[in-house]
Amino acid sequence: MDNARLKKVKQFFAVLRGFCFQKFKKKLAIFVFTLFICVFSTLIYTSVSMYLFSATISSKGVVKTLGVGVYWDEVCSKPVSYIDWGIVDPVLQKNVTVYVRNEGNVPAFISLDTINWDPVNASSCITLSWDYLGQLLGPSEVVEVTFILSISSDVQNITSFTFDIMITQVE
Repeated sequence: MDNARLKKVKQFFAVLRGFCFQKFKKKLAIFVFTLFICVFSTLIYTSVSMYLFSATISSKGVVKTLGVGVYWDEVCSKPVSYIDWGIVDPVLQKNVTVYVRNEGNVPAFISLDTINWDPVNASSCITLSWDYLGQLLGPSEVVEVTFILSISSDVQNITSFTFDIMITQVE
């Protein structure tokens, strides 16, 4: 093959390649445009149909909350976090007065329990009670209660103790 003929074949393929690339670019442009129109139409249809084919219903409610706060004062400004019973004589009682507030938004009763005794056997000879009468407490209602600590006369080998007081709201 001579150079002239080889040159013509190269030119032919160059033209053919350019022609194919131009056709490809044109088809790609049409495809991208069509895809854009489809996506845009879908967005418009979805937006319009949300307003034309939907109903909005307002809603209102109150979430029920439970909670109890224990305070040193009747206005509930000084929370109780620790009670120091000091030195307690067996057979004698020791009293501490606190104020319990229903901090939930529904009426509730409260209950008293003791947990985390140290030493563990102290709970068999030391008891905590209170003078709460079992009345229903409304939301934000405050009741004065007195804790009563009693130590049995047959207490042995216990010179100090700790425990946690748990006041729970009961529906």
